[in-house]
Amino acid sequence: MKNKKLLILSSLLILLPIPVGLLLWNHLPAELVTHWGFTGQPDGYMPVLYAVSLPPVLMLLGQWVCIWFTLKDPGNKDRNTKPLTLVLWILPLVSNMVSYTMYALALGYEFSPVVWTLLLMGIMFIAIGNYLPKCKMNYTMGIKVPWAYTSEENWNATHRFGGKVWFFGGFAMLFGAFLPDRWAVGVMLVSTLVLAFIPMLYSYLYYRRQKARGDALLPFPKPVTKGGKISTVFLILILAGTGFLMFSGDLEYRLEEEYFCIEASYYNDLTLFYDVIEAVEYRDGNIPGTRVGGFGSGRLLMGFFRNEEFGTYTRYTYTKPEACVVLTTDREIYVLSGKNAEETLALYQTLQQKTGK
Repeated sequence: MKNKKLLILSSLLILLPIPVGLLLWNHLPAELVTHWGFTGQPDGYMPVLYAVSLPPVLMLLGQWVCIWFTLKDPGNKDRNTKPLTLVLWILPLVSNMVSYTMYALALGYEFSPVVWTLLLMGIMFIAIGNYLPKCKMNYTMGIKVPWAYTSEENWNATHRFGGKVWFFGGFAMLFGAFLPDRWAVGVMLVSTLVLAFIPMLYSYLYYRRQKARGDALLPFPKPVTKGGKISTVFLILILAGTGFLMFSGDLEYRLEEEYFCIEASYYNDLTLFYDVIEAVEYRDGNIPGTRVGGFGSGRLLMGFFRNEEFGTYTRYTYTKPEACVVLTTDREIYVLSGKNAEETLALYQTLQQKTGK
């Protein structure tokens, strides 16, 4: 590989936030903010060990997968190497900016993560827009819409036009970084949609014009390479697995004489003795909270959560439950639910009887 040294260097740069995080270890809190909502407010946390190590490792794996498919693509042989160089440096930039943003906020520095996100995206789109016109027809890099593959002319025209759109769209994001957070988020969403769909529409209209003129076109849709087949199968498996996790799983309650157990899908089971329970409360509707750690899907919410009323609490519920049971012990608060209000009420009544509360 001609870019072997660059791959090694870029991989090391992706992992650089890990040793930096270890140097800062004694100054970092036990949990780091890892996600922010549209308003710029924290809404996701992760234990410091995972926050320091997991993002760079995942990005390194993503880097290697992208490079492998890019190099296996026969369309990239003996072509302009600048787009490949860009692929090598995008994830190192993202890895370092993401991790250092988490570290800085954890250390007490005040700034908006929305601003940094827009600055990062703006720089990336400007750089990609500059390289798009140099990207020759291939199956791994560029604006890979089917109409662009019907002719070299369409591909080149789409990427020249797309390069301009992405270049100026990147500057729009840089401008949005200086707006209030709510406006900045709007700029980011609108710009991303425009940058994604306008080049696609241009390529389609170009294809229609070529077809109307009777130009010779390549087979439609585009041929699938071996690498493309592998990536397609891989993507289908990921989507299928994600869909299964998102909409499957159950909570089963087993109430014994001295304790009860919660057998949870995809998360740690829980055993709790009745004599440590100080209060049992039934509440209609959902109890809002932000997940700090655990498992969340379209069906289940489990793990450690945080809200203003309870602080940090442990949750084993279905998503948006109709009712909840709140258990209070001398150390923790637990929020439980059944599949519906009837199951939750039955759980509450049984726990009342078992605990005498």
